[in-house]
Amino acid sequence: MVQPVKKVAVIGAGAMGSQIAAVCALAGFNVRIQDIHEPTFEKNMEEISQRLQRKVEKGKLSQQELDDRFTRLVFEPEIESAVAGCDFVIEAIVEDIQTKRKVFQEVDLHAPKNAILATNSSTIVSSKIADVTSRPDLVCNFHFFNPALVMELIEVVQGPHTSDETAQTAMEFARKINKTPILLQKELSGFVANRMLGSLMDEALDLYEKGVASHEDIDLACTKALNHPIGPFQLIDLTGIDVHYHVRMQRYEESGDESQKPAESVREKYKAGELGHKTGKGFYTYNS
Repeated sequence: MVQPVKKVAVIGAGAMGSQIAAVCALAGFNVRIQDIHEPTFEKNMEEISQRLQRKVEKGKLSQQELDDRFTRLVFEPEIESAVAGCDFVIEAIVEDIQTKRKVFQEVDLHAPKNAILATNSSTIVSSKIADVTSRPDLVCNFHFFNPALVMELIEVVQGPHTSDETAQTAMEFARKINKTPILLQKELSGFVANRMLGSLMDEALDLYEKGVASHEDIDLACTKALNHPIGPFQLIDLTGIDVHYHVRMQRYEESGDESQKPAESVREKYKAGELGHKTGKGFYTYNS
């Protein structure tokens, strides 16, 4: 039987993992976040704290409330200690299926037997991971959008192995952390939002590579004509060119369709290590 969620573990303290952990802590949950590289966690938490400090300055959050909630968030270097006693585990590591399978196998060994094991992946469906665990009925996708502190939607994906109770518990947990969930009753790479967004990005990259318009002007078309908050090239830089590259390679490997490969301009930047915000340069250049 699935238990009500009281304690949460997040595996991976990168930009997304740290924000997911912060969202859960701000909602009043006790959270442990695990990563092998503590400086990454400290750097990301410093950025999150600065962002939340603006809410304090605007009176949307009290300093006492912020401090109290963040005492609920604890860093753990080892998976075993991170997941012990937790009801809901969220994996937020690199988009590599073999790495995820290894992590889920280890988490399954140490997490309570009734804990839900969720992946934040929007590309790798949980049926490709669940079989390494002893509890496939408790495995699902639980996909946040970047930046997780701001974006309201969570996509809960119920694979053929996922029980109804697991899916409904995940939906309810999403509401408890002040997000709006939608339930996908079938697995599909890219899910709902990113499949629609992917079509827009494909068209934007095609127009750019054909020399029709600069990436700056294509972004302006999206923000000023379509009323999008940011343009597709700004978004690729924000989420990470490496993330975009790995997502498209995953789709290509699954489908064998050459059109699913990353665009040439993305491949060039990935190989050059120009990954967007995180490296200071992508389609745009950023001040450190």
